Amino acid sequence: MSRAELKTVAKEQIKGKIGILFVMFLIIFAIMFVCAFIPMIGGIASFIITPAFSLSLCMIYLSLTKKEEIGVGDLFKGFNQTGRALWLNILVSIFTFLWSCLFIIPGIIKKYSYSMSFYILADNPELTAREALSKSKEMMVGHKFDLFVLQLSFIGWYLLSAITFGIVGIYAIPYINATTANFYNSIKS
Repeated sequence: MSRAELKTVAKEQIKGKIGILFVMFLIIFAIMFVCAFIPMIGGIASFIITPAFSLSLCMIYLSLTKKEEIGVGDLFKGFNQTGRALWLNILVSIFTFLWSCLFIIPGIIKKYSYSMSFYILADNPELTAREALSKSKEMMVGHKFDLFVLQLSFIGWYLLSAITFGIVGIYAIPYINATTANFYNSIKS
């Protein structure tokens, strides 16, 4: 699928669902905001729940690509795999950091190699974190630059979101996430 096709399909998938996706974003924001104000425990809680929320969001956007119904309860599906999501996040962070120690460019390249690991774990809950990471590396061979260009094509949306103090983000964030989920689906086969 071309970049334009991925974006067109994403626009159709989020149509009529912006409200629920925005409510989900607000819930995550509120939880993370509260965690930020709890001394020490809040930081630990954020460290643990952020990967679970990331996994949940991948599940939600993959559901959108399959034309399945989504609800606020789906926001907590990733918590069934909190341990794996946390371990995957730690592995991605460590490996990206180690590659970045060589030079910044290898770190960026590896970040793109690992970029589909949460989607893979969301799509295949039976996998371990290490297996999801390995599958992401395999899947992204020959596709890292494609994802880079796809993400770069959203720069206008990021600028508009910044200029409007996040108001445009109500539409842009789901649009970008749905497009990324479609990118995953297009390269997974």
